[in-house]
Amino acid sequence: MITVRELAEKMEVKPNDVIKKLMGLGIFATINQRLDQEAASIVAGDFGYDLKVVAMYKEEELQISGGQKESPEKLKPRPPIVTVMGHVDHGKTSLLDAIRQSRVAEGESGGITQHIGAYQVKTAKGLVTFLDTPGHEAFTAMRARGARVTDIVILVVSAVDGVMPQTIEAIDHAKAAGVPIIVAVNKIDLPGADPQKIRTALANHGLQPEEWGGKTIFQDVSAKKRINLDKLLEMVGLQAEILELKANPERPGHGIVLEARLDPKRGSVATLLVQGGSVKVGDAFVAGLCHGKIKALVDDNGQRVQTAGPSAPVELMGIMGTPQAGDIFSVVSDDRQARDIAEKRQLLNREQQLAHQRHMTLVGLKSQIGGPAAKDLNIVLKADVQGSLQALRDSLEGLSTSECRVRIIHSGIGNVNESDVLLASASDAVTLLFRTEIEPRAQELATRDGVEVRKYQIIYDLIGDVKAALEGLLEPEIVDVVIGKGEVRELFPLKGGGKVAGCFIREGKVVRGGLAKVTRNGASVAEGKIGSLKRFKDDVKEVEKGLECGIQVEGVDFQKGDQLEFVVKESRTRRLSQSPQ
Repeated sequence: MITVRELAEKMEVKPNDVIKKLMGLGIFATINQRLDQEAASIVAGDFGYDLKVVAMYKEEELQISGGQKESPEKLKPRPPIVTVMGHVDHGKTSLLDAIRQSRVAEGESGGITQHIGAYQVKTAKGLVTFLDTPGHEAFTAMRARGARVTDIVILVVSAVDGVMPQTIEAIDHAKAAGVPIIVAVNKIDLPGADPQKIRTALANHGLQPEEWGGKTIFQDVSAKKRINLDKLLEMVGLQAEILELKANPERPGHGIVLEARLDPKRGSVATLLVQGGSVKVGDAFVAGLCHGKIKALVDDNGQRVQTAGPSAPVELMGIMGTPQAGDIFSVVSDDRQARDIAEKRQLLNREQQLAHQRHMTLVGLKSQIGGPAAKDLNIVLKADVQGSLQALRDSLEGLSTSECRVRIIHSGIGNVNESDVLLASASDAVTLLFRTEIEPRAQELATRDGVEVRKYQIIYDLIGDVKAALEGLLEPEIVDVVIGKGEVRELFPLKGGGKVAGCFIREGKVVRGGLAKVTRNGASVAEGKIGSLKRFKDDVKEVEKGLECGIQVEGVDFQKGDQLEFVVKESRTRRLSQSPQ
């Protein structure tokens, strides 16, 4: 998925021009937002380019061999892959917990899912593979991956809160993937629950309930009270029967990496969803830029297995490097082939990145000429898993404006080590940790060098703190505040020349050192700084409403009847929303 900035740089146009074109298509995107292939193709066409998305080296060949026409007698029914989607805090993980009779939600920070979880559940109609995707808006890319690998989507909507932005986004992802949707109206046990209102709202988004003559299955449930869960699973089973899902378990396995992380004890570990064939211990494989030989497979219950068939989620060990979430996984014939493919991909990727950096510098330089220099907030970012890292990068870079930018100078998964702290120290950067730790030696170094290291468990907190820091980099806004009004009633000449205006304060007050704006016969004639302010013969700092005073304003020749407006300049803190993108 290409970002707006990358697309603009490839075409050598300004990112703002690309954003304008997208707005014309009804897509309101930021400079770091990912675009789907269709939208990117349309925009490129408007600028006179043909967009071609090229697969990784050997990926197409491996996919063709993986998707070869299977003979019908080899195909066997496979469990449906069901993705649970919806808005944050609508009860997706709680619903899965109830179905699995587990306690996943309590282990999540703030009760919010931060990763993709994959589980297999036994039902009356056989096994079902469930994917739980995070609801927070930062995890759009993760949810999009969830929709791409799924057969059925369960859209969880709270009967109390109703349809929310991420609910609509989940519907769009599911429709784009051409996946049938089953709506689970959750929290029906709570006071204020209105399932009918949810049906009406979703009908406006193209999900017409079956009971109203539509095609979308709606099921009222309560995850906490375990109401109607059996009916929901029955609906999933019926939908799976209609889809007639089959795969050949005898051929070499292929699938998608849902998640990847660096485990301190086990090394690189990836969560793999097998889409076809069988994955066995000892198989050589490639996954994105990484390769390896499977040392161990662990199922969702933590049990070691020798083989994983179609639709099975497993944790896989034996990877050289850490793949990206969303990478295609393919079993190949031997170690040598796996290594050759991975090395060639890494070489091509490196060449592309170097070319992209040079290109970006030239285009960036062209667009920066004549503009004010932006202030940078340098960040070293470490997270526990690859999916969260990518989501955080997208969110933080999306906060940048023309006046202040987020520069992620290094990001990675795993604990913060000494080299991370040294880099942060040399670059004057803040080190942010998401659900990971800092090594003792690195902590000592950070304390000694005064490098700020902040740990977070919830994505809202991390993004909120960075946003607050950026707002501190914005220049304050200087505004004129009218504090009072007055009228010139008499003029007193001074010995050395000039005049003092005898004024009556009608509203507010007048302050020495402030500005006075003079209006005569409805027209503005002059303004100047209040040089002296007297009450009778005494110098005063301010005079309140209803009192008389003598005012002298630098460079202003008063007349009787002049109307005065008293102004002071105030410095106000600006928000990111007030800064141009």
